[in-house]
Amino acid sequence: MAWLFLLIAGLCEIAWAIGLKFTEGFARLLPTIGTVVAMAASIGFLGIALKSLPVGTAYAVWTGIGTVGTAALGIYLFDEPLTLFRLACIGFILLGMIGLKITT
Repeated sequence: MAWLFLLIAGLCEIAWAIGLKFTEGFARLLPTIGTVVAMAASIGFLGIALKSLPVGTAYAVWTGIGTVGTAALGIYLFDEPLTLFRLACIGFILLGMIGLKITT
């Protein structure tokens, strides 16, 4: 169950990172509120996951989910560059997360 909470925390991490872009420097009220709620949810679910998971593993996977998801959505939503090197780097992050999961 802890891994499910960690996944939810990571998805909330993606939501707030993307939401931050839509706040336009916190000038837009609704995106700002959504971003702050996603931040709180992300930390909350991470805290729940940490009851059962090692902090190093959980934190690395949490930030990895956020990094990979935000990079992918940046490519999709904001026309950020999609290069082979960038995809390889994202792949290495995924491999690291999988390795941490396997060894925990």
